Amino acid sequence: MSPVAHLSPGQKVFAFASMCLGMFIALLDIQIVSASLRDIGGGLSAGADDVAWIQTAYLIAEIVVIPLSGWLSRVFSTRWLFAASAAGFTLTSLLCGAAWDIQSMIVFRAAQGFLGGSMIPTVFTTAFVFFEGKRRVIAAATIGAIASLAPTLGPTLGGWITDHYSWHWLFFINLVPGVFVAIAVPLLVKIDEPDLSLLKSGDWAGITLIAVFLGCLEYTLEEGPRWNWLEDGTIRTTAWVSLVAGVLFVWRGLTAEHPVVDLRALKDRNFALGCFFSFVTGIGLFATIYLTPLFLGRVEGYSAFQIGKAVFSTGVFQILSIPVYAFLANRVDLRWLLMFGLALFTASMIEFMPITHDWSSTELLLPQALRGIGQQMAVPPTVTLTLGGLAPARLKHASGLFNLMRNLGGAMGIAACATILNDRTNLHFFRLAEHLTPANEAMNSTWSDLAGATEASSVALKQLWQLTFREAQTLTYADAFFCIMLCFAVATVMVPLMRKVQPPTGPSADAH
Repeated sequence: MSPVAHLSPGQKVFAFASMCLGMFIALLDIQIVSASLRDIGGGLSAGADDVAWIQTAYLIAEIVVIPLSGWLSRVFSTRWLFAASAAGFTLTSLLCGAAWDIQSMIVFRAAQGFLGGSMIPTVFTTAFVFFEGKRRVIAAATIGAIASLAPTLGPTLGGWITDHYSWHWLFFINLVPGVFVAIAVPLLVKIDEPDLSLLKSGDWAGITLIAVFLGCLEYTLEEGPRWNWLEDGTIRTTAWVSLVAGVLFVWRGLTAEHPVVDLRALKDRNFALGCFFSFVTGIGLFATIYLTPLFLGRVEGYSAFQIGKAVFSTGVFQILSIPVYAFLANRVDLRWLLMFGLALFTASMIEFMPITHDWSSTELLLPQALRGIGQQMAVPPTVTLTLGGLAPARLKHASGLFNLMRNLGGAMGIAACATILNDRTNLHFFRLAEHLTPANEAMNSTWSDLAGATEASSVALKQLWQLTFREAQTLTYADAFFCIMLCFAVATVMVPLMRKVQPPTGPSADAH
């Protein structure tokens, strides 16, 4: 008998919803601090470089544990891994809120990311075990919506909490849902049994290699833009270590009898393409969430809550498009829905490109609306097309790799955008400065206005410098959106290479 046969449809939905709640808070915490880093830094008396590690530590730890979740769920079972992950995430959330200095905060955030990361891929596995047919499509739509909506809502919710309460509540809000999930999931999610004997035969070499590879890679991507990449000795070392460990990990994954991550699943065309689309959507999700609040804070001078309100429209339009997707998903080939979603995301980036220094939530509405709808139309079909045709025996390992690609795309997208902002700002500034000569009538008029408003020419010169720098920054954000647009344009034209998904035949290999 199937291990889920004893559950009624209502119990399956409740159990799945409980797991989705855990996944939501784990994904939400990636970005919930992004609009509030300045406030947290002030509260912990930390500088900008140290504060950035509040996000970096979480991402490094989470990106390491996600691909290991398939093996861990086989060892401890899905329900106990998820329950332990939820409990650990809740405890470390409490510790983050009670952190007394920046060092303790970084340690607790790393533990939070590592302990909570397993909640993300295990939801994918459970959805494909619990549901079939149309219900599976709805479950995939729900997961896809959460995967893109939670990071999008992070800055909005974080900004509101910080402005109305304090930054400590960014972490304390996880306590009630975390405790609920830790109790509810083990009571209902009984889809497999633990096999502790796997600890003896585990691919420990593969586990070590992937931890070193992803940890060093994430550090390089996060810190590289800040320290001018390979010109810094530490970045150079972590980049080389990551490269060597990555090559050895791939070799191990393709040659070991029972590798910790199933790289052989990439032989399946749909899975390989799906991982690529997951990577690209990760770039779009995380890079745009990184760029938009940064633009509003640096160029417009918005507060955390103002930033949250300005980017909230993306989440609103995504939520509004969920029933539209659910209606179309059972009537239209998912490949064309995916193509439509990626095309909308491309159009959104094109709409972002004419950005100017005086853009506010009004000008941001259309591009963010297109992005929100595009996310909902692109992410859920990617989940179904990528994982829907895999046998359950491979699903646990493959879902970890699939989720890893999204987070890896986000890490690389943010690193690339940070580099663009750093390098292209200087380029645009010097190009603009070349035209600030007495021969430029517009400059002369601006200089007269500035000099007339101030008594000292040095003050007017400083104001002119600030105006030039503001415009250089704005042009740089347009460059970053252009690069994201190119990624989505390439992904859009590759969708026809996917095959229509067919569910696996035969009983589940996990059935007892």
